[in-house]
Amino acid sequence: MPDADVIPPWAEEFLEHEREAVAVSSYENQVVPGLLQTDAYAEAVFRSCVPVLGEEEIAGRTAVRVGRREILRRKEPVMLSFVIWEPVLLLRLGDREVHRDQLTHLRACSELPGVSLQIYPLKHSRHPALDGPFVLLETPDHQRLAYMETQRGSHLTSEPNEVSSVERIYAMLRTQALNPDETRAEFDRLLGES
Repeated sequence: MPDADVIPPWAEEFLEHEREAVAVSSYENQVVPGLLQTDAYAEAVFRSCVPVLGEEEIAGRTAVRVGRREILRRKEPVMLSFVIWEPVLLLRLGDREVHRDQLTHLRACSELPGVSLQIYPLKHSRHPALDGPFVLLETPDHQRLAYMETQRGSHLTSEPNEVSSVERIYAMLRTQALNPDETRAEFDRLLGES
């Protein structure tokens, strides 16, 4: 299916900027960030949608999601930073094998050059990003953008005050999250239990 049929209209501009970005910072509290999803996990995400999606739409959306992963190995490296809230890693979308493969993939991605992956643990008594997931982008001309999704749409902004506010939230998340080495150790622990 052509991308226009499977990409929600509110996400098109974001995906264009993401493809060209020189830096991406992502916080996720519901599912694994799209750029880090395996094929089977992405499909499981789309099979969870309400209203239910048809098979063709699931296949099309999964293909688009999987295609976005090329940024991980782009010829001109991109600085990629991800903070994932711990419950995301405990949620078993799909079956046990899908869950294990997704954790294994995350562990492998944590070793890629230019990729920083951190888990925000449940044990904290405060959380700076309870309003939901977001992505920060830096374009080739150094414009800074913030993207936030909601149940029925999204918001992409370059407005300096809004972007600055989201950047401060992300900075706090990173300082309170497990560092990359601790995160890899946590993936190893989770893989040992799954």
